[in-house]
Amino acid sequence: MSCVELAAADLRLKVAPESLGFEDTSSLVGSPLPWIGQARAEAAARFGMQMGHRDYNLFVLGEVGSGRRTLLSQMMRELAASRAVPPDLCFLNNFDEADHPLALRMPAGQGRVLRQQMAQWVKDLQTELPKRLQQDDFLAERQRMEQAGKAEVDAPYATLSAYAEAHQFALMRDQGHMVFTLKDAQGEPVTAGQALLLSREKRAEMDAAEEALRSEIGRYLDKTRALERVMTESLTALRRQTLKPLLDQGLARVRQQLNLPLEAADKLAAYAQQAQQCVLDNLALFEPGEEEAVRQEALQAWLTLFRVNVAVDNHACTGAPVIVEDNPLYRNLFGSIEYESDGNDLVTDFDQIRAGSLLRAHGGFLMLHLRDLLTDPPVWEKLGRFLRSGRLQIEEPGMAHQSMAAVSLTPEAVDVDVKLVLIASVDAYYAVQEIDPEFARRFRCKVDFAESFKATAQTVQASAVFVAHTCERLGLLHFSAAAVALIIEDSHRLAGDQTRQSALFGRSENLVIESHAVAKSRGAERVEAADVQATQTALQQRLACPQERIQETIADGDRLLVVRGELVAQINGLTVMDLGDHAFGVPVRVTARSFAGDEGLLNIEREVEMSGPIHDKGVLILHSYLAALFAHIAPLSMNAAVVFEQEYGGVEGDSASCAELFALLSSLSGLPLHQGIAVTGAVNQHGELLPVGGINEKIEGYFHSCELLGLDGQQGVLMPARNRRHLMLHERVVQAVAQGRFHIHMANDVGDGLALLTGWPFGQLTAGGYPAHSVLGRAQKTLMDFRRACEALTLRRGGPRGGKKRS
Repeated sequence: MSCVELAAADLRLKVAPESLGFEDTSSLVGSPLPWIGQARAEAAARFGMQMGHRDYNLFVLGEVGSGRRTLLSQMMRELAASRAVPPDLCFLNNFDEADHPLALRMPAGQGRVLRQQMAQWVKDLQTELPKRLQQDDFLAERQRMEQAGKAEVDAPYATLSAYAEAHQFALMRDQGHMVFTLKDAQGEPVTAGQALLLSREKRAEMDAAEEALRSEIGRYLDKTRALERVMTESLTALRRQTLKPLLDQGLARVRQQLNLPLEAADKLAAYAQQAQQCVLDNLALFEPGEEEAVRQEALQAWLTLFRVNVAVDNHACTGAPVIVEDNPLYRNLFGSIEYESDGNDLVTDFDQIRAGSLLRAHGGFLMLHLRDLLTDPPVWEKLGRFLRSGRLQIEEPGMAHQSMAAVSLTPEAVDVDVKLVLIASVDAYYAVQEIDPEFARRFRCKVDFAESFKATAQTVQASAVFVAHTCERLGLLHFSAAAVALIIEDSHRLAGDQTRQSALFGRSENLVIESHAVAKSRGAERVEAADVQATQTALQQRLACPQERIQETIADGDRLLVVRGELVAQINGLTVMDLGDHAFGVPVRVTARSFAGDEGLLNIEREVEMSGPIHDKGVLILHSYLAALFAHIAPLSMNAAVVFEQEYGGVEGDSASCAELFALLSSLSGLPLHQGIAVTGAVNQHGELLPVGGINEKIEGYFHSCELLGLDGQQGVLMPARNRRHLMLHERVVQAVAQGRFHIHMANDVGDGLALLTGWPFGQLTAGGYPAHSVLGRAQKTLMDFRRACEALTLRRGGPRGGKKRS
């Protein structure tokens, strides 16, 4: 097939507003928002979220703007609404091991009930215990026991006092101590002076009597201490006996207010026993004493042990939790233990334990971004351990490295049942598969968002519903059918395909928001097509500074570009410059030189290391195709070089290999090429033109250059026929083609394209070679001339290298 020139109607897809079936998007607000073009991803996500087994977490792949986060969040909320509300999580003081707080899961809402009931129980302790200890029956019994104990102590004292008196000692009790003095015959205390006047024998008798008295006092004290201990224990037992029913009743009321499953009820009962024992062991704090302020301060500090730390409170939830963690710091994700400074120490207790996103998401869904996790090694390691065990241990990282000494806690680890949804790029997904396969296997459900999808009547209608929901969600003006049609066309342009739409709805959402602003600025009640067009133009203007600067260098003649006439071994190729937020086409001159030699084809960009591997591959394929064309006259005796003129930033891609081949064949054949027609396309080893990327940007970039240099009705672009459906050209280019001022040609193979550019037939191989009146025939003649020149040079230099002369 020969080259075909496309009509203006072939250059872009037009969406007829009347085909959409609505006047404006306000009538579509009630329609549900589907997963547009993402049926595979939707099915995978629903499967993964409904799988109850471990390790079926979701790995969501897709480009930014594909709606992966929005759609997954929508599905999580939908499924979570039908699930049961998960339990609360409380942390309680461990009275046996204070540095190992207890974790208690309770039905939703029961955590705050327990906290309130325990707070009331503590208040009751402060009022009821002292009151009960002042009741008459208790006081009477205590007085009786104290008197009986005193009587038991007084009897031995009377015996000891008689013993002292019999040995001439006066004995008295002074604040728990026994004081005695020696008396003379008149019953008066013996002074130190008098003692010195005694004879040696008297002093010895006095010392022996004193030692005997001391022994008696020791036996007395041992006996009375035992009696006092018994009395103290008896009083303590009396207090316990008196107060235990009160404590039992209070704790029973606490448990009666709760509706707990068996496991939680047993754990709470064990905690209540510990709490009761702690109160009974510290009853002295409830009895007034001489230093009342000190006692009250100590009592209030001690009562904090009975608080309930409701770390996860689900009382207000109506379904399972859905959490999107955008800041997964260690503390935010896994929970934390807060510390307070106490002089030179950092102190904490069970009430300072804080739950993170994982604990709060128990029973539901938690969405994370892989990029955030990869940049924080401690988070990555901790999350891997959690995924392996399914249990979470709250800890505060780095406390061992603090300059101040810290009181550490080790809260009880808890089981966490959560469905993780991990958002990632495709590259990051496969990187994790390689560097940490154990982590990756915990995400067995892969949800792959497509970048584009086949356009159908259903996807067009769904795109309109998307616009309607965006307007409703953001409080924007609604769009007319004509405005929506332009947004759908923009989706095709972004996909680079008349038959497919882009799945990157972030771009469409931005277009909706900015078009609303344009319509709002003119006081409109809805967004019209002109507002969308103005938005597209403004967006292009904001991003086009680098593009316009390059076009200015072409207009000023700094960047050489010829768009009229014919030249040998020179052609205009098309490239695309991608700046991330904006891509645009840049025409570039491709030239070739050929002469006799044995070095073959030289790629100058490759020689100076300014080309990428794909471009190098394209040149090698070109060389292979060229060698196959002239295999019947092999070996070839040719030196040739191709180069991108004025290209200093490097070259990548094979889309210029067709232009390079045309320039080279023009050099070999001596036939000039039409300079007004720029060429893009890759070549395979059979001479077929392969489709290339960025076709719209390339054509528009060349069209812009021709406008600057002057359109004469002869300029255009030659492209692969397989790129036909990828055309979504700007309206200015379409109009120029409709008016005959610009032309779009397409071809299937090299021969058709070269015939268009030279006006000569490409040539078909016959038994005698290529016809003389063809491009390949003229190139064949040149190559034969090269061979003869090389053979003649070899003979002048003394024959074939390494050969022997004969006489």
